[in-house]
Amino acid sequence: MGKTPPDWRQFAVYVSGGVICALADIGVMQLMLVTGFHSAWASSAGFVVGLLISFAFHSRVTFNAAASPAAFTRYLCLVGLNYALTLGCVTLAELGFDNPLAGKILSLPLVAANGYLFGKYWIFK
Repeated sequence: MGKTPPDWRQFAVYVSGGVICALADIGVMQLMLVTGFHSAWASSAGFVVGLLISFAFHSRVTFNAAASPAAFTRYLCLVGLNYALTLGCVTLAELGFDNPLAGKILSLPLVAANGYLFGKYWIFK
């Protein structure tokens, strides 16, 4: 009959999964830094671990969908889109207010909403 109302419980699970992935990302990075790895390697490894956990968590827990190469490819497209969105917010805040951190903070809820909607209706449908 009309549009389906937002599933706030599912969105809360999505955000919780994001927090878990961020903690894994930071944890791997810190562990690698403490053991002597260069910051670029540590940061990259943390990012990859967080990305893989995020895909697995959201496919199985948030959206109860089978992981597939096609879904992972769509997920990587979303990662690129969200990265561009983040850079755009940071750039606009830096140009407009000389405050790139404000742009980063502004981008967080936009990226979360974007990720959830693309996950629900495109990646894991």
